[in-house]
Amino acid sequence: MHDVIVIGGGPAGLMASAAAAEHGARVLLLDKGNKLGRKLAISGGGRCNVTNRVDAEELIRHIPGNGRFMYSPFSVFNNENIIAFFESLGIELKEEDNGRMFPVNDKAIDVVRALLDHVRRHKVEIRTKTEVRDLHFEDGRVRSVETADGTMLEAGAVIVAAGGMSVPHTGSTGDGYPWARKAGHTITELYPTEVPITLTDSFIRSKELQGLSLRDVALSVIDPKKKKPMKTHRGDMIFTHFGISGPIGLRCSQYVIKMKKKHNVRSVALWIDLFPEESAEDVLQRLQTIIRGAPKKAVKNALQGVLPERLLPPAMLLAGAEPSATGSETSHEILRELAAVMKRFPLTADGTLSIEKAFVTGGGVSVKEVYPKRMESKLQQGLFFCGEVMDLHGYTGGYNITVAFSTGYTAGSAAAETAAASL
Repeated sequence: MHDVIVIGGGPAGLMASAAAAEHGARVLLLDKGNKLGRKLAISGGGRCNVTNRVDAEELIRHIPGNGRFMYSPFSVFNNENIIAFFESLGIELKEEDNGRMFPVNDKAIDVVRALLDHVRRHKVEIRTKTEVRDLHFEDGRVRSVETADGTMLEAGAVIVAAGGMSVPHTGSTGDGYPWARKAGHTITELYPTEVPITLTDSFIRSKELQGLSLRDVALSVIDPKKKKPMKTHRGDMIFTHFGISGPIGLRCSQYVIKMKKKHNVRSVALWIDLFPEESAEDVLQRLQTIIRGAPKKAVKNALQGVLPERLLPPAMLLAGAEPSATGSETSHEILRELAAVMKRFPLTADGTLSIEKAFVTGGGVSVKEVYPKRMESKLQQGLFFCGEVMDLHGYTGGYNITVAFSTGYTAGSAAAETAAASL
């Protein structure tokens, strides 16, 4: 019999296994795949963004999915603990823009290898290609794990770290939700987060902007009722053949879904502020100065360099400007309209790509039914949850993986304690 069984060999499951073993438990780690840490190996574009070095309040702000729940797990194991943990394993880290922490050699595989070596050094038994069929409960506590071949494995504690529904080729296919339901838990509605947004605008359908990157712009999701931004993110984005992606596109995606659902609308307006440091009046004055300096030049030629070349035609069209007209033929009103478009370049979002195409799953096991300082079920003793199977999600940029490592460590250390008490 094992003290603790961990189901799932992703970031949360590996950290839970390590923590439980460090706290003296005999640990069995089960994973249905043939390789552990697959999602970790592809994180951060293959460089592994292990955490983010911002302060606690900033961390919480970057966890839009029930971030306040994370105060307790962070009191047990936070981003600084994550940094110290990996450095103790010989992984030297470096800080990049916005607090993102990466291995100095930019190799995610070395992070995975160091974590696996640590787990093995602590005598964790690992069984890959082992699918879990069911969990069994009796008298208000978890009793055993049943594998697909009918084997019953007893344990003092079971940690479900089976992931969500995103990036299914890494093994996240929603396996943990039925077990949680059987235990009496609520599964909140699942939806994709950190996922590209789909647009219906003609310049998207024509693919004329496909591949165009915008640097340091502000993207806003507009509340259909109030007609003003309900969420704005600033940074980089890219146009695709179906819509937009890139850091701020991904971060805004969940709010497109939420606005559609809340207001029961088919599409949601987005705005791009192409000059977030300047007011509309500043932009107008800049345009006027350029046009006055070249009154005989076609406006589309005079304004090259102000906007990316491919963005200028749709911007002028939206402003009602005649591209071939010269500066002297273009009215003040048209220039004012063009400045307004540059501050609120309109897009029409009809949704996002599917949850399978998302980086992160929104929704999951309700946080109201889990003790935050232990990650233990309030409904079944000895049952623990961690990582993306829960209704917890952070933005990419080291925040979501911080949630996984923090909840994993918290669950693992508490599960070892519970298992010891049950002996």
